[in-house]
Amino acid sequence: MSAPLTPPPPPHEHSAQDAWQPPSDGSAAASGRPAGKSGPAGRPRHGWWDEQDGPGMKKELREAAVTAVAVALGGVLLGVLWWWLAPRVPLVGDVAGGNWAVYLKDSEGEQGIGVDGTFTLLALGFGAVSALVVFLVRRRGGVPLVVALAAGGLLGSVLAWRLGVWLGPAQDVIAQARSVGEGVTFDAPLRLSAKGALLAWPFAALMLHLGLTAMFGPRDPEPFPPAEPYVPRGAA
Repeated sequence: MSAPLTPPPPPHEHSAQDAWQPPSDGSAAASGRPAGKSGPAGRPRHGWWDEQDGPGMKKELREAAVTAVAVALGGVLLGVLWWWLAPRVPLVGDVAGGNWAVYLKDSEGEQGIGVDGTFTLLALGFGAVSALVVFLVRRRGGVPLVVALAAGGLLGSVLAWRLGVWLGPAQDVIAQARSVGEGVTFDAPLRLSAKGALLAWPFAALMLHLGLTAMFGPRDPEPFPPAEPYVPRGAA
């Protein structure tokens, strides 16, 4: 028996039709990673500052700064309302041995507590309103926005406190007693004895904003789609 004259083709030889051909438009194949920097599944890779899937960090910081300033300016209205609605503490002046002394006209009165309570209630209301407005304007939220809301509320409380004291009666009670005369009642300066009331605005704003975001804020998409059940071939 003689050997065949034509040897068989090599086992790893492929025809020209099986050769890989690049796409005509010059783009990379769908099954391979595209040329250049790219992320998974052929999506372009962006830095954390880019705005491909949402506002970038620079935009969030700008929005946070604007939010903080706008919320803090609300302290002007809070200060005016506090000065207008806070109860007045009556004082009376007396002269003893040529020296003036000032006393509370009603030593058992609760006007001083009412001054602090008025500021606290107003600050809680301003915190709730500011949180609602910020949530309606920007539902996406974010850490910079929440920090700006708290910082703006604290700055607004300090601004309201100092403005109310400035709008209220003069701080020199002896001069006031001398101007009105001995035994004549006059109003005490507007004071905030409980400095913890300055935290009422940022606390209320944070709690309400977090609650609104948790209940009505946008939800993040699931990272992976649910897996499909495996069905063997030939199964009904």
